[in-house]
Amino acid sequence: MDYRQLGDSDLQISAITFGAWAVGGWMWGGTERKDAINAIKASYDLGVTSIDTAPVYGQGDSEEIVGEAIKGIPRDKVQILTKYGMRWDLTKGDFGFKSQDNAGNPIDVYKYSGKESIIKECEDSLKRLGTDYIDLYQMHWPDKTTPIEESMEAILRLIEQGKIRQAGVSNYTAEQMQRAEKVVKLASNQVPFSMLNQSIDETLVPYCLENSKGILAYSPMERGLLTGKIKPDHQFAEGDHRTNYRFFKRENIIQADNLLDKLKPLANEKNASLSQLVIRWTIEQPGITAALVGARNEEQAIQNAKAINVTLSDDELAFIDQHLQELELV
Repeated sequence: MDYRQLGDSDLQISAITFGAWAVGGWMWGGTERKDAINAIKASYDLGVTSIDTAPVYGQGDSEEIVGEAIKGIPRDKVQILTKYGMRWDLTKGDFGFKSQDNAGNPIDVYKYSGKESIIKECEDSLKRLGTDYIDLYQMHWPDKTTPIEESMEAILRLIEQGKIRQAGVSNYTAEQMQRAEKVVKLASNQVPFSMLNQSIDETLVPYCLENSKGILAYSPMERGLLTGKIKPDHQFAEGDHRTNYRFFKRENIIQADNLLDKLKPLANEKNASLSQLVIRWTIEQPGITAALVGARNEEQAIQNAKAINVTLSDDELAFIDQHLQELELV
């Protein structure tokens, strides 16, 4: 495994990081707890020491699963990345969207990052994770009802108390990062990035490179679309959010499928799966510190971790990029 410094912080993370959204079940059609725990353990055994989660993933389920999976591992050998600022248990802040919990009960999700709310969320996360500190604590989404400065003051207090090591954000613009940094030093920004979605290249990547900030790429597999297993007639389980997600429009699935057909010979030449090729391409991109990759079971986790063994030359990266430029997604 490759380990990379997150920005100019003292935090080292694995270039392939375990993304624990799906194991929480929420918006993914449920979860099998035992399979999820085994997936995280299998990843760790292959050098994936960093795990990214959030309270809202399964309304606490994902964090509890992560906490259970890392029991017995020396705490300084694993990096826990979690978040704050998405509340489903109060009606305050910036309304996000309506959803359902894993039991099918309706919930309203709010983006809220008030000072006292952050302090409470941190305490709740520490309990669920079974730890006394969080390595990277990230604002999940910007909250337009709370000044960024107020939120970051809470984070500064938590750093001073030793409850978090580093401050991060997620889904922030470069301008929002600049504003946050007037209060607390940021290590990173977690943003969507994949072969099909490279919009951060325009402003965010240059900013992070210039200011020594890490970038954590989430959804590098575009929520499973780039595995090659999803075809235009794919039927999703009830509660799976991908049914209405842009990249899963029939036209885009067809285009992604055609792209993967063109990349398959290169993957075969590398004795790698398409997923492994995609993961390796992602962590080779300028500014990207790590790719957050989810797995629902042990076998998926092992295959993801082994993507680190794939090597891509400059010519091969250029070959991939040439085909990406031909995409015309709707």
